[in-house]
Amino acid sequence: MAIIYYDKDCDLSLLQNKVIGIVGYGSQGSSQALNLRDSGLKVIIGAVKGSATWKKAETAGFTVYTAADLAKKADMIVMLAPDTAQAKIYANDVVQGLTEGKVLQFAHGFNIHYGQIVPPENVDVTMIAPKAPGQMVREVYVQGNGVPSLVAVHQNASGKALEFALAYAKGIGSSRAGILETTFAEETETDLFGEQAVLCGGATSLIKAGFETLVEAGYQPEVAYFECLHELKLIVDLIYKGGIAYMRNSISDTAKYGDYTRGPRVVSDDVYDEMGEILAEIQDGRFAREWILENQAGRPVYNALKRMESEHLIEEVGSELREMMPWLKESK
Repeated sequence: MAIIYYDKDCDLSLLQNKVIGIVGYGSQGSSQALNLRDSGLKVIIGAVKGSATWKKAETAGFTVYTAADLAKKADMIVMLAPDTAQAKIYANDVVQGLTEGKVLQFAHGFNIHYGQIVPPENVDVTMIAPKAPGQMVREVYVQGNGVPSLVAVHQNASGKALEFALAYAKGIGSSRAGILETTFAEETETDLFGEQAVLCGGATSLIKAGFETLVEAGYQPEVAYFECLHELKLIVDLIYKGGIAYMRNSISDTAKYGDYTRGPRVVSDDVYDEMGEILAEIQDGRFAREWILENQAGRPVYNALKRMESEHLIEEVGSELREMMPWLKESK
C-alpha cells in the first residue's frame, strides 16, 4: 500500500529559519514560490540577470539573484528550471554553493535518475512533484486547498531529508490533499511512460489516427475534428471527475457498448507490446540517452517533427473551428 502524508505529518517550522532558493520562475517556480511565501517562509529566486524572468520575479516582490549567488545564500535549493537546462545550471552555478548540510530538491527525477546531476554526498537530495500544472498549484492553494504531490528521497545526508521535503510540500499546500511517497526512479519512469504512451504521445496519435481515418473515408474534416478531438474533453472531464466507471455511467448505452467491444480492438495486444518496449527504453536509459544527444546536437529531429506536426490538417481545421467558440480564447 502507498504511504501518504498529510498536514499532521508535516512540520513547517523545520523551514522557518531557512532560506529557500527557487531556481527558475516559470509556471511551477512562480506558483511554488508564491505559495511558500504565503505560508510564511523566506524565498529567493534564481534567474538570468536582466531577463524577463528576473523582472517578473522582482515585480512579484521577490529578491532575485543569479543561480550562483542563490546557491551560496539558500539552505534549500529547488531546481525548477526546465529539465534540459538543469545539468548546465547545476555544473556552472549551483554546485559551487552546495555545501554540507544543504538540501537540493527537484520536481522531477530525470537528471538525478539518469546521472546528469551527481550531488556531493554531504547534502540531502529530495523531490516534491506536484501532480498538477503550476497555475493550478497556485489557484488551488489560494482557494484554501492543495494539489497532491509525490515525495522522494535520493540522499539522506542529514537524517531529516524526508522531513524537510514534507515541510516544503506543506508550504506549497500539498499536505492539504496528500503527499504520496515514491522513489526518484519510480517517479521518473512512470512520468515519462505516461507522457509518451498515454497522455501526450498515445492520445495525440490516437486523435490523429481517428481524424485521418474519417477524412480518408470521405467525411468532412470539420466533422472529423469535432468527433475525434473536440469532444474528447467531455470524456476526459468525466474520467477526471470520477474515474472510468463514472464516465461510462454518464454516456449512452450505445456508446458504452462500443467502448466495451471496440476499444480493445484499437488498443490491441500489439499496442501492449509496443508500450512494453517504450517502458523498457525508459527503464534502461535508451530514451534518456536519445533525448540528451538530441539536445546536444541542437534538436534537429525535434525541430523537424515539431514543424511537421504543426502543419497537419487537424491543426488547420481546428484553428478555423475554434473561431466559432470565442469562450475558448477567454479560458486560455
